Amino acid sequence: MDPEKTAAPATLPQDDDSPEEDLREEGLDRLGYKQELHRNRSLITLLFQTLAIAAIPFGEGGPLINAIYGGGPLSIFVGWLIILFLDECIALSLAELASRYPTSAGPYYWSFQIAPEKTKTVLSFVNGWVWLIGNWTITLSVNFGFASFLSATISMYHPDWSANGWQLLLIFYAICLASLVICVFGNRFLPMIDTICAAWTAVSIVIILIALSVTAKVGRHSASYALGHYDTTLSGWGGFTFFIGLLPAAYTFSAVGMISSMAEECSNPVMKVPQAISLCVPVGGFAGLFFILPICFTLPPLQDILNAPAAQALPYIFVTVMGSPGGGLGLAFLVLAITFFCSISITVAASRTTWAFARDDAIPLSRVWSRVNRRLGVPVWSLVLLTVIQMLLGLINLGSSSAFTAFVSVGVVALAVSYAIPIGISLLGGRSEVNKARFSCGPVLGSIVNIVALCWITFELVLFSMPTALPVTAVSMNYASVVFVGFMTVSAFWYFIYARTSYKGPPESDGL
Repeated sequence: MDPEKTAAPATLPQDDDSPEEDLREEGLDRLGYKQELHRNRSLITLLFQTLAIAAIPFGEGGPLINAIYGGGPLSIFVGWLIILFLDECIALSLAELASRYPTSAGPYYWSFQIAPEKTKTVLSFVNGWVWLIGNWTITLSVNFGFASFLSATISMYHPDWSANGWQLLLIFYAICLASLVICVFGNRFLPMIDTICAAWTAVSIVIILIALSVTAKVGRHSASYALGHYDTTLSGWGGFTFFIGLLPAAYTFSAVGMISSMAEECSNPVMKVPQAISLCVPVGGFAGLFFILPICFTLPPLQDILNAPAAQALPYIFVTVMGSPGGGLGLAFLVLAITFFCSISITVAASRTTWAFARDDAIPLSRVWSRVNRRLGVPVWSLVLLTVIQMLLGLINLGSSSAFTAFVSVGVVALAVSYAIPIGISLLGGRSEVNKARFSCGPVLGSIVNIVALCWITFELVLFSMPTALPVTAVSMNYASVVFVGFMTVSAFWYFIYARTSYKGPPESDGL
């Protein structure tokens, strides 16, 4: 069927686009779904949402202590550049698939459409649960990281105070509930919030750049130190230490594919969604350089940073370099606001993933989670489910912080696996479908990009399953792989007791 000759126009509000774009957006019915969500997002607001999810100062700064264990400045600066290249290969690979099949269902829908007939249902179910787990746990990591960062910020004024388990849990609950309320009742304002977040992030990076560079209470390092100093003694991993330092940058862009879940909320998604995905890494990466460089040039002694309250390096660096709690608090406040914007944006994206998977009858009580509130224009119960799951998982931190950290870490692992499955299937199939997409890298460059992406994902899975430092103890052990296998065991159990006979996969489609 010619995509230019689709049937009746959509009835929900849309962006002002060309007639050609309006016709193409009506192709959602060709992908097997009816329009239920409001199309209130443009290319710019989609890009801003991806950048809000990346949240550069928090994405890099929250887990920055890993880069300190990874050797310091060399891992921070050179590692950032390496990750930009590697994650852009993942982004481009996902962008092609999103252009061919632009639905909120994302990777599991792509897997179903391009997999061999005999395996497509099982593969889509497995990838759907991996994708869902990744969305839930990466949102958990953002919100709990926000709570930890806030606790470390308070420690600027009260160095001897640190939030106990219950206090941290209550802060975390407040963040989850605040995001829920905003996402449920403020959907019409969310594109504006993403725009404000982009502007706030840009201004914050400039302020941090100037403040750290001008003040520098612990002195300024030479360019050779700031860009090339490498201490292999901190992690115990010897020559492998550098790769530990890649973790913060890799975490920052790990959720680049989550914007695919917003495909049914913008016009002309065959171009706008892949453009937003592909632009996130270079735009965010360029801005991030102005954030990490002043940090590298003004770092306090690395060993001191490792002893930072709540294992949060960035607040400690701020207060030390600024020379006063007030100066540190001012900069930390900028990052806290960015993190709250990130919490809202990533909650929206994860809720759309939950709703889309429930729409295809792959989750227990699917009829509940797949409902869209017509007045609010959002899947309210999917938002509630996402929030409740986060709050329940948060209780684990009361019993074992190391076990809870595994749930936080598994987000990156699950997202990476969910990306690898459709990319790998497409590559093994000769890229026959993505070469037809309106946004495509072409058969030669596209194959190279896919291979690099798969190689990086394979190594990334190992990296995010390793303990940061040696020797390994019960507390420092990384249980991410164990938790991931546990989640997959639960999903397999659900498949065999129910979904094996009822789950038929998403609707079949020839793509757009």
